[in-house]
Amino acid sequence: MKALLLDVGGVVFRSGSEMLALLGEREPTTRSVTARRGPLGPEPDPDWERMLRGEVTERGYWALRAAEIGAVLGRADWSTHEFMVELYEQPGVEIIRPVARRLVADARAGGLRLGVLTNDLAAFHGDGPLGDLSALGDVDVLVDGSVTGILKPDPRSYAAAIDGLGVAPGEIVFVDDMPWNVEGGRAAGLHAVQLDLRDPDAAFTQARSALGLAPLGSAQ
Repeated sequence: MKALLLDVGGVVFRSGSEMLALLGEREPTTRSVTARRGPLGPEPDPDWERMLRGEVTERGYWALRAAEIGAVLGRADWSTHEFMVELYEQPGVEIIRPVARRLVADARAGGLRLGVLTNDLAAFHGDGPLGDLSALGDVDVLVDGSVTGILKPDPRSYAAAIDGLGVAPGEIVFVDDMPWNVEGGRAAGLHAVQLDLRDPDAAFTQARSALGLAPLGSAQ
């Protein structure tokens, strides 16, 4: 393997479902809503299930959550971007998964190329502190569907990332948390790993193994 390609939301950044739990702690009036947070909440989340069935898009799902929580907080005109600022741009909150940060550092140290393939970085985070991914350091290619207008799992999105990385598809390890994006990556010839939000570390263990990197905790 010669390259690592990562999704952002849920993979590099902690998932929105995790951030909703923190919002519920910070704003108790939202707890009846934040109890429904994808696979991580104590209550079923029918809108999440609709998204998994393809009845609503991922962006549509987060627009629904923004509207629900905005209504509770008296922000009836809240945009998804404003909602994401409330979720993610809080002082003292670690946004990037430590295992993702370590994977990126070790991949770089091992001479691997690094790419990001996301649908929503600019749409959700804009010009804020998260929008430039500077915490990851330099990346060789950043393909953002909210800039290109081409969203995963459209084959053209993977083709753009592959072209930017400059290696064969079969030499790229790709990590994403949405099943249809993982399927699209496999169809494009990538070694695709699905991240389960209930056990995100497992996906990073798989990715490290596929890249030939030492397991975390082993002698380096």
